[in-house]
Amino acid sequence: MALGEKNLTDAFPGVLAMATAVPPYILAQKDVTEHVKAVLGARSPVVQRLMPVFVNTGIERRYSCVPVSWYYDEHGWPDRNRTYIDSALALLEKATLEVLERANRNIEDVEAIVVVSTTGVATPSLDALLMQRLPFKPTTQRLPIFGLGCAGGVLGLARAAAIAQLKPGSLVLFLVVELCGLSFRRDDFTKSNIIATALFGDGATAMLLSTASVGPVIVASGEYTFPDTLDIMGWDVADDGLIAIFSSDIPQLVNDRLRAIATDYLAGQALQLSDIDVFLCHPGGAKVLLALENAFGLDTGALEDSRAVLREYGNMSAATVMFVLERALRLGKPWKRALVTAMGPGFTAAFVTLENR
Repeated sequence: MALGEKNLTDAFPGVLAMATAVPPYILAQKDVTEHVKAVLGARSPVVQRLMPVFVNTGIERRYSCVPVSWYYDEHGWPDRNRTYIDSALALLEKATLEVLERANRNIEDVEAIVVVSTTGVATPSLDALLMQRLPFKPTTQRLPIFGLGCAGGVLGLARAAAIAQLKPGSLVLFLVVELCGLSFRRDDFTKSNIIATALFGDGATAMLLSTASVGPVIVASGEYTFPDTLDIMGWDVADDGLIAIFSSDIPQLVNDRLRAIATDYLAGQALQLSDIDVFLCHPGGAKVLLALENAFGLDTGALEDSRAVLREYGNMSAATVMFVLERALRLGKPWKRALVTAMGPGFTAAFVTLENR
């Protein structure tokens, strides 16, 4: 779908239900700070200078699929990836059962599964593995999506909505799971590793979509990939795991470019930024949130849902913006039109427009 292009039918896919799931281990930010001092700080003056980042993130706690003791040991790629697959499947199963219960639907009702994840590798893919744990129909369509990073929640939602629209009345299960904490590397003293350690958390979400929904509907989606920005965000792969790539240019890029891109996207729907009642944004970090508020002409602190999710769960990559959306729907504040946004490797800005009708 082109940037800002409207769907070609009035049978818009909508949200039947949403659910979130987090792993069992809680990481209080103040405790993480002390652990990082013990594991890395004593061996590196660079880490000592970067310790204020843990206070400045705006994060109070996060969730982890492994206990704190796991982070003290060395782990190669095979070990990390096995942990990723086992933990991701557990969270996906939990979220799937919860969202089906909330919607009063059965697994056998699901016609298609879309799964987004970029923090590990699974072949067969996570959706196929999940079908061996839960009694989905063998004819269920599958779409695994890898490599979208933080933009995966919004772009995956757009892809799931497109499938739902092609199959009017059918039930599409959209899943996101990210285990970002597994990327921590105990012998990496770089700034990117320390920032990732200060931000990253683990979590999963599930959403049921159908054109038969009475909930908010997805009326449009779009994306914009910036030229010559492949080095802005992503992963490098090492023997001992994934290495986070963060550019310090991200907040400035948001400040300078996002407003014009969002304006063009909305113009394709005959809308302006002033027509948006609520902005549901992926909270990449405290500086990015300030840049987003500036780009959209909002008061400082206006992105309340995004800040609350960052504070309570940290940055869970693609899953984070879905937590933001789930919070907004659960709290039930009145709005007619919402803009859901995220940015991720590519470097790509992603948009979905929701309407309550």
